[in-house]
Amino acid sequence: MKVLALTEGPNHVCYRYRIEAFASALAERDWTLESLPLDPNTFGRNAQLRAAAGADVVILQRKLLPVWQLRMLRRSAKILVYDFDDALFHRDSYSRKGPLSWARLAHFWATIYAADAVTAGNVYLREQASAYIDPARVYLMPTCIDPSLYPLADHARRGRDVQLVWIGQHSTLAGLYLAQESLAASARVLPGLELRVICNRFPQLDGVQVIPRQWSQATEAKEVADADIGISWLPDDSWSPGKCGLKVLQYMAAGLPVVANPVGMNREMVIDGKTGFLASSPEGWAQAITRLAESPDLRNKLGAAGRRFVEQNYSVNRWAKEFAALIDGLPAAVSDPQRRRRRESEKTSLASVSRNSSSEQAAGGAHLPALDSAALVSSSLAERPP
Repeated sequence: MKVLALTEGPNHVCYRYRIEAFASALAERDWTLESLPLDPNTFGRNAQLRAAAGADVVILQRKLLPVWQLRMLRRSAKILVYDFDDALFHRDSYSRKGPLSWARLAHFWATIYAADAVTAGNVYLREQASAYIDPARVYLMPTCIDPSLYPLADHARRGRDVQLVWIGQHSTLAGLYLAQESLAASARVLPGLELRVICNRFPQLDGVQVIPRQWSQATEAKEVADADIGISWLPDDSWSPGKCGLKVLQYMAAGLPVVANPVGMNREMVIDGKTGFLASSPEGWAQAITRLAESPDLRNKLGAAGRRFVEQNYSVNRWAKEFAALIDGLPAAVSDPQRRRRRESEKTSLASVSRNSSSEQAAGGAHLPALDSAALVSSSLAERPP
């Protein structure tokens, strides 16, 4: 039995942490896993979508395809799973157009409606998907890591010698600029405080000494563990609740305490006073970082608690069997007569959506509106084939 994952790019971070991490558990159930980065070229992608017929289960990861390509994939795929770990029904926090988009919402609806199962990266995302389709088809599948791959920080440094760390993709560097005031306030209290940035691009932050560290898959775990305090900052907007906290999990796996603002998954993962500190103001950040910098024992205590938290709640070992069982059980579930009838109905609805494409409408409220399928059919699906 074969699982084919259609991904956004070669070795994409979301594929590595959300699907590839479970390859061994799938193999135990006699499933093979293959990944296929989606071709940006229309003709190349069309061939990929047709070739999906050779897999027993197809996982479309994150991508919101034009509806005509989604229909092609739905016709090819024996079983279709949609996996997402961001609020893809919105634009991101840094878009000049603002977060709300009827086009994105309509594509998101069409995608989850077409899927036989949906795997969501956190509770918020699961709830948003469940507002549109049968909640029984939506499964919580957190982003997971393997803590055993991370060496533990030794917490030997003290005071101004302590080093903060931030890891992430360059597309999220804007969050560091927004956290600049809080980081600068900490550096004023601890002159010489350094921020290790593990990325493929590096920011220039006023009042903050940035130590660039080129990201690589082979060295990221050690680079994190060589620091002392992990930091995470999320904008307080409608995009951030969909973030799944990978960087926080990496810090905790390496035994680092975390300082973060109380937004989204930061609030769930950073247990204030137990695995790190939550702070909303520059003064609060400076106090939290100074307290941790002056006490290696406190960093060690909170870091150890964070490592246990990851092992118990967000580790590959914790979720691998559930993921494999979900995939393994889909063929029987989809063969159920009631599911088959629903699937045929969805194919008809997708055809209707494709015929009734229109231009983008004005954005509405801050959360996903309670639209029915007829409203979404008439909403924007203006994206053209790439």
